Amino acid sequence: MKSTFYSYLCSLLFLLAGNSIWAQSPTQDTSKQKVDVDHADLFEYLQRGDDVIQKLDGNVELRQDSVYMYCDTAVIVNSVDVTAQGNVLIQQGDSVNVFSDSLLYNSETKIADLFGEVILVNGNQKLFTNRLRYDLKTKVATYFDGATLTNDSLQLTSKTGYYYADERKAFFKDSVVVVDEQFSLRSDTLEFDVPSKTVFFLGPTLINSDSSRIYCESGFYDTENNIAEFQENAQYLKGDQKAKAEIIAYDGESKIYTLEGNATFEDKTRIAKGDVIRYDEENDRTELIGNASYVDETQNIQAEEIIYDAKQEIYSTRGRSRISDPPQILMANQVDYDEEKGLGVAIGDVIWQDTSANLIIKCETADYNRKTNYLKASGGVLGRPLLISLVDGDSLFMAADTLLSIKEDSLAADSVRALLAYNDVRVFKSNLQAIADSVSYSSTDSLFRFFYDPIIWSDTSQFYADTIHMEMKNEQLNKINLFDNAFIINSPDEVFFNQIKGKNIFASFQDNELRRMDVNGNAESVYYAIDEKGAYVGVNETICSDMVLLFGDNQVEQIKFLAQPQATMHPMTQVDHEELKIKGFNWETKLRPMSLEALFEERPQRIKRSGRGRPGASRGKNSSVKQELKEKLSQQKK
Repeated sequence: MKSTFYSYLCSLLFLLAGNSIWAQSPTQDTSKQKVDVDHADLFEYLQRGDDVIQKLDGNVELRQDSVYMYCDTAVIVNSVDVTAQGNVLIQQGDSVNVFSDSLLYNSETKIADLFGEVILVNGNQKLFTNRLRYDLKTKVATYFDGATLTNDSLQLTSKTGYYYADERKAFFKDSVVVVDEQFSLRSDTLEFDVPSKTVFFLGPTLINSDSSRIYCESGFYDTENNIAEFQENAQYLKGDQKAKAEIIAYDGESKIYTLEGNATFEDKTRIAKGDVIRYDEENDRTELIGNASYVDETQNIQAEEIIYDAKQEIYSTRGRSRISDPPQILMANQVDYDEEKGLGVAIGDVIWQDTSANLIIKCETADYNRKTNYLKASGGVLGRPLLISLVDGDSLFMAADTLLSIKEDSLAADSVRALLAYNDVRVFKSNLQAIADSVSYSSTDSLFRFFYDPIIWSDTSQFYADTIHMEMKNEQLNKINLFDNAFIINSPDEVFFNQIKGKNIFASFQDNELRRMDVNGNAESVYYAIDEKGAYVGVNETICSDMVLLFGDNQVEQIKFLAQPQATMHPMTQVDHEELKIKGFNWETKLRPMSLEALFEERPQRIKRSGRGRPGASRGKNSSVKQELKEKLSQQKK
């Protein structure tokens, strides 16, 4: 017993002496590089060559500066290298605690390698792993064999990682998995900022939340405020809904999704694109901004901006817009449309087109109903909308104060339409011109109806009556029928005038040339006969009940007078040609619109019909043609 006690006492004295000598050695840092022993139940001090070895057992307590270490047993070499085992604990400051089964520590580098069931605790954060290297100088923990970080309900795991205790920031790499109450995540590389609870994506990342999935290769997710931004090849998938953009952002508080840069959203029946797509989940409102387009099963919308309010079933476009709803196409600077009511208004340089009927309407404002195919056009060049129709491979232009397009029969095909133009209607085609107070057109029978003192000009002929019907066939002029007070004048030289008058006149055309004319009721004619050389040989004046005229090469070849005609042939030099003008004669050359520009010019005063005392309407614009007219018309032609 005495010998054992003596040995223990000598060891203790030698230890105290050794500590004193080591502390005073001029070759050692007296405080910063050594590990101090604060307590151990058993202590053994050994000298092996140049190494001083301390063996500690039971409730071991060590210290270096403000760092404390606790364990069951420890071996310290030269007060620098520490090997600790059993219930190892490192305490650094008030917040960082590291637990493990064993420890290797170098007091000079201040690097600790921990093994076994390693747990690093920093406030609410806990890092679990089987092997951890912890730099007490930089407060950086590193692992390469897999670890799990928990923060409240958030849990992150990866094979490799770096944890910065001071900054409370962690980097995870290789097979990263994040699990939270609201989502789960798999990634190649990410960073987690603990104070803000924000995850930064530094590599390919896949996020699952409820029934949706998001993929990106960079970005962040603020789990505290539920704000996220996904970048680089960002993609979103939910059921049959797909979205992709350069950036996909989400604000959980406002419930607004934003897709920026080549943004695309699609499902089974719809595709939406834009520089930016913004969806307000709370209000069910979608905005497509910049190069916007929307395509569904029935229509294709393109504009600078498209706004859709699903709750109110209203969509609007801003910037130059194109809405294709076959066979109709609508273009305008802005469009506002109520889907529930089927009503919309298009404003600004409006162009409406019916591809099935070869019709185009240009105006400033158009009210339309998509359900009934109704369109009302107003405004335009000098306040007048313009209709363009393809006839015989040539464009027919019609301008009026107002243009209407409607579907004739709700059960009929979309191409079956009716058009109505009213107030100061003017028509221009290279080989046909017309004016009227109002005009209607039906695609069912390809019939134009001109009302209230209309006039039609074709080549050197002028047709007018109370009402005129002009029938098209295969996009060519087929018939011109004049009803009540019908009058036709023909004059190749505007010196002598061939005239035909009757209650009704029916003119038939072939290949756009007049072939036959039937005059019914109170027929009168004045016809200038010519010889083979084209010289006038006399003038024939005839009155009868009915007559038939046959034409060839735009010349009268034969006239049939029916029901006791009264005919007189006058020599050219023995007749007053002015007196030969039939009652109601008017040669309206000034009213004839000979160009597209003439459809918008101020209209001359209409001449009274000779002998009838019935004036035509003067409905010309009280304004002059401006330079901008030519510019706008030139643009329209293009």
